[in-house]
Amino acid sequence: MRILMLVISDVVGDARVLRESATLAGAGHRVHVVGRGPAPADPALPPGVTAAWVGGAPARPGGRRLRASGPGRAARWALLPAHRRAAEARWVAAARAAVAGERPDVVHAHDAPTLGLGAAVARRTGARLVYDAHEYWPGRRREGRPTPLADRAERRAEGRRGARADLVVTVSDALAGRLRRDHGWPRVAVVRNTFPAGPAAGPGAATAGPPRGLVYAGRVAAGRDLGTLARAAPRLAPLTVTVLGPGDARGLDLRGIDVRPALAIDDVDAVLRDAGLALVPLEDGWENHRVALPNKLFQAVRAGVPVVAADLPALRAVVRAHDLGTLYRPGDPDALVAAVRRACADHARHAAAVRRAAPALSWEADADRLLAAYAALEPAPAGSGAR
Repeated sequence: MRILMLVISDVVGDARVLRESATLAGAGHRVHVVGRGPAPADPALPPGVTAAWVGGAPARPGGRRLRASGPGRAARWALLPAHRRAAEARWVAAARAAVAGERPDVVHAHDAPTLGLGAAVARRTGARLVYDAHEYWPGRRREGRPTPLADRAERRAEGRRGARADLVVTVSDALAGRLRRDHGWPRVAVVRNTFPAGPAAGPGAATAGPPRGLVYAGRVAAGRDLGTLARAAPRLAPLTVTVLGPGDARGLDLRGIDVRPALAIDDVDAVLRDAGLALVPLEDGWENHRVALPNKLFQAVRAGVPVVAADLPALRAVVRAHDLGTLYRPGDPDALVAAVRRACADHARHAAAVRRAAPALSWEADADRLLAAYAALEPAPAGSGAR
């Protein structure tokens, strides 16, 4: 089938989009992705996948000047919601022009901002519509002033458009259940943000003895509960504490923590194995975090390393079901220290459990889920018209 993917992010920076498109292209489909931003000089796309970038990079209203003082910060806080909506609208307009001549068999819309355009293209061409919910959109963490009326309208639009989809795909059982309850969607397939199985680990530190360190491998940003890690870190000796990933550590007091830039996947595996423990933190307070399964959980599984994870419903279910490690109460450094100590005490048991769970918690398993869901999407009859 000819599959048109729509994603309001940089294509090559979105691991889920790359893995799904590569899997579908590997099964013989033709995949074209329309994403956001200027085109990279040398995009690394999977074989059989083409892409276009439209709409430019996101703008930041006033840049540093708005953040320079108390009044500037207040203005930015007030303006951010309108700025986000305007930026999304500009991307949708640019993407609509870019896909005007496309005649896909399937339109695969990633996240709520692309769903309206995806539904419109599906109606125009008679294509099947797939909605891929990476997040619980109404419950995500956002900066800026509250906008309850706009949020309700956005939620109603998502429910109305998603109800027309031939398939809804999402990232966790918890989020699938929430979407069914919110919107009454009968069919929601779960395709998690897992990692392809890596090279065999061999006799690494993660399996050969007690852990030497605790590693957070992910984006450095607000909402990740890194402040709790910073407060706990002095009490975790002799374990070293490492934060590894892209982002901006300004505003976070990470003194005493080894902060490193992002690495390639195999190199992250090596750092995790050398340390022996992976941290999977998230702050509570947003429903999206309560239904999330962060990809750093699955990177730890790929590396064969037990985890210390935030005690939030979706994470708790997977960690306990597979005995992957221990849980801590978000925002509580005492609870984090205690969870790390429990993970060290039971490290051999958790490491063996991680190895047993690895095949079920790999992209190979989730690729099969994606392909099974797509198998039911036979191309629509030519000229079938509006749906």
